[in-house]
Amino acid sequence: MKKYHDIKNVGINENHLQIKIDGKKYIFELGKISKRLSGANKTDRNIFIISPSGYGISWPNIDEDISIDGLLGIKHQPKFKRTKKAS
Repeated sequence: MKKYHDIKNVGINENHLQIKIDGKKYIFELGKISKRLSGANKTDRNIFIISPSGYGISWPNIDEDISIDGLLGIKHQPKFKRTKKAS
């Protein structure tokens, strides 16, 4: 399985998500990344699943999923496969 990111030390306080991604610490304002997460209670905020591949984090009790690439602002270009036109 391809490992996208190494995610550690996920924590949420009143207004921020703190997380260590690929060895670097980040702090994100909850209101800017997720209204559901921002409005959730402390118990539901603390029940999360980090994807085994490091692609993202899921909070099942509030039905919220956040991709790490999305948090970091990484955009991927679509891969198009060129095909010959039939003549």
